[in-house]
Amino acid sequence: MAMKTTGSKKYFQLLLFQVALLGPVFCGKVLVWPTEGSHWLNMNVMVQELIRRGHSFTILVANASLFIEPRPKTTEKFEIYNVPYGKDLPETLLNDIVDLWLNHRPTILTFWRFYKELGRLSIGWQEMNKMMCDAVLNNQELMDRLQGSGFDLLLSDAVTPCGELLALKLGIPFVYSLRFSPAFTLERHCGKIPAPPSYTPAALSELTDRMTFWERLKNILGYALHDFMFHYVLWANWDQYYSEVLGRPTTLCETMGKAEIWLIRTYWDFEFPRPFLPNFEFVGGLHCQPAKPLPKEMEEFVQSSGEHGIIVFTLGSMVHSLSDEKSNVIAKALSQLPQKVLWRYKGKKPETLGSNTRIFDWIPQNDLLGHPLTKAFITHGGTNGLYEAIYHGIPMVGIPMFADQHDNLAHMVAKGAAVQVDFNTMKTQDLVDALKTVIYNSTYKENALKLSKIQHDQPVKPLDRAVFWIEFVMRHKGAKHLRSAAHHLTWYQYHSLDVLAFLFTCTATIVFILFKCCLCCCRRCGRIAKRKTE
Repeated sequence: MAMKTTGSKKYFQLLLFQVALLGPVFCGKVLVWPTEGSHWLNMNVMVQELIRRGHSFTILVANASLFIEPRPKTTEKFEIYNVPYGKDLPETLLNDIVDLWLNHRPTILTFWRFYKELGRLSIGWQEMNKMMCDAVLNNQELMDRLQGSGFDLLLSDAVTPCGELLALKLGIPFVYSLRFSPAFTLERHCGKIPAPPSYTPAALSELTDRMTFWERLKNILGYALHDFMFHYVLWANWDQYYSEVLGRPTTLCETMGKAEIWLIRTYWDFEFPRPFLPNFEFVGGLHCQPAKPLPKEMEEFVQSSGEHGIIVFTLGSMVHSLSDEKSNVIAKALSQLPQKVLWRYKGKKPETLGSNTRIFDWIPQNDLLGHPLTKAFITHGGTNGLYEAIYHGIPMVGIPMFADQHDNLAHMVAKGAAVQVDFNTMKTQDLVDALKTVIYNSTYKENALKLSKIQHDQPVKPLDRAVFWIEFVMRHKGAKHLRSAAHHLTWYQYHSLDVLAFLFTCTATIVFILFKCCLCCCRRCGRIAKRKTE
């Protein structure tokens, strides 16, 4: 009996030893090239989940980063590199871009001027990104340290160039996290994903997949404009830069096309159906989670709303304050509602603020949206906030400000879960009417709940799906079998222009020969007829 017990104990110890040895095999080392703002918040969710599963992370952070704050004594490691500019440069560029979108929205008369200014600011942002890239690639001590760390994968956001370049220099595969690029330029040209303009609205177009003739014309022109800006305004310098760094002729797009997996931060509850490729995975809502209890004082305020419920209001982290005129228009509208309002706002307290509205520097947005008393969500249209509203089935009133927000809310309006209000022309009554519509017209709540059911009814949770594909690339040292053969074709081969030219030439040759034969026969018949006549 003792021998059996000893044998079982030894077997158990051996099993534990094997598990201990196998553990590191399934745990990888990941390098992260992040993007600022909400992009990082979304990517960090994946990072933390992968850390929980035993993977180790090193995050490259510029010393002038606006949003990413390295934290001591954390499970992830932060590599801080120095850039030749202070925080004032990215902050100024960001504020100028926000101001352009807020106060100079393009009209038919100002269309070209708007995009010219947007192009100028975009070039400034790209030059700043290039300085970030130089600061890493030209730091030999840092590069040697990264090279010797034995990374298995690089995780990057595709909107900030250089991550893919760093991955090639280190000889490791890379995975993208991406919301979208304008007119799907990166996805179409670099990822080779099909995007028929007849029913695939260009990003930032504010169109749906059901377009009239004039909307399809606008869509095609939108694709053409964005392609022009990317190819000739933004990408040209990067193509030369990438060629110099890699020591061979290449392009930014060719390099980005080597991504193993593209994790797209949307899903079919938000997107309109369109074709995609096997190495594109839609993981929208990966940051969403069940609501947690609210802080005591906040919960008391929420409960005081009674049967009327509450409205959650935020314009995101990028808009800290509004003009006195706008803030008073909004506050006056909110004061006319029976609901209690929780407003995240850091600006000057509006004079028209009602007793039903309470202002906070910060609010637990997800937890408030998941509260059973929440009736509506006033949002600027950021993707993270929209997905939290979808997750909890809350109808929305959208006040888009800039970037992808107009486009995001156009999707929600088309799906019947939101009403949109124009920020520049908004009057008090406009906001009151919009809120009453989504609160008292039950179809908006029903449509929001339909989207919520779609979001929840997935075979694998979005976060688990994102983590699976990152681990998949690490396990298999890439995912080349999922990449389309389109990456090996030239632009004219991709569109079969060479085949069409060949067929056209053959057809033209045959028609020409037949024409010549017919002409010859006609001439011969004419001569024979002439001889008979003579």
